[in-house]
Amino acid sequence: MDDTLEELGNYIGGKIAGALQAKKVAYDELTLTVARSQILSVLKLLRNDARCRFEVLIDLCGVDYPGRENRFDVVYHLLSLTKNRRVRVKVATDEDTAVPSITPVFAVADWFEREAFDMYGIFFDGHPDLRRILTDYGFHGHPMRKDF
Repeated sequence: MDDTLEELGNYIGGKIAGALQAKKVAYDELTLTVARSQILSVLKLLRNDARCRFEVLIDLCGVDYPGRENRFDVVYHLLSLTKNRRVRVKVATDEDTAVPSITPVFAVADWFEREAFDMYGIFFDGHPDLRRILTDYGFHGHPMRKDF
């Protein structure tokens, strides 16, 4: 399985060379780290390219690394039903820099982005309705941050 994922990673890497920061195969899954500003074009390629066909966004979540300059990772988990494969895509951001919303590519990201905003304080530029989803509107803070 790893050889196939390595091949796929090399293929995708050739297509998104300007956006790709790192790629790794671990636990039978390909992980791509890409430039925050390129996330929309990368996800469009992964969804539309005939060799990829990652047409389902399974999950979008945040991860907090308070010791890093860009303390947050936004992690996208995609599934190809036709190819029976998964890929993980990551972008890094800080407390003030918004990540482009991927709702134009995957409409289901609406709720996932709202959850990442509410729990971590990650902003998504172009989101149609970025407001709290799990905590009260008057709540101060972001419960999943390691320094909360």
